[in-house]
Amino acid sequence: MKRNDKYDEILFCEKFYDPAEIHLVLYQQRCINEMNKYNKTKANPLGLLLRVRRLKKMFAAIGENSYIEPPVHANFGGKNTFIGKCFYANFNLTLVDDGKITIGDNVMIGPNVTIITAEHSLNEEERLKKENQINHPVTIGNNVWIASGVTIFPGVTIGDGSVIGAGSIVTKDVPAGVLAYGNPCKVIRNLNE
Repeated sequence: MKRNDKYDEILFCEKFYDPAEIHLVLYQQRCINEMNKYNKTKANPLGLLLRVRRLKKMFAAIGENSYIEPPVHANFGGKNTFIGKCFYANFNLTLVDDGKITIGDNVMIGPNVTIITAEHSLNEEERLKKENQINHPVTIGNNVWIASGVTIFPGVTIGDGSVIGAGSIVTKDVPAGVLAYGNPCKVIRNLNE
């Protein structure tokens, strides 16, 4: 299934919009159905070939030698996620890819990691409006390792070569070349030391 670029204007603009707009919901359902086919493939030689083909159909972009252990969960089935080459993600990767997610080359992601682009207003009255969701892009640089159980919040950028420790809640940008972990995630040290 091809990307539907007319939705980029809605999903990537960082303005509030109606996530229940019928055409958007129908497109989202088609994307999720592709992802569900991927998750049902078997772990045998034929199943592995099918996975490689389906990853290319599911994601906006995915580089060579990239692989995701099923199950993977994504609000738009990966259609708003751009992945570089030599990427690996372990079981239960969750992508709240209502907005754009960009992941560089040579990135490793542990099990049970969640990357979120969507959020809602803190104001109760705003949340009751039809246009109640806003997306902020997430960017992960090259050569990054994200350990198990990490949650990355909307609008975060993680710099090249950084390592995010297990169980971290990443609410702010992480510079390049550092070890960072905790809740909230904080830089612990420079990896070049």
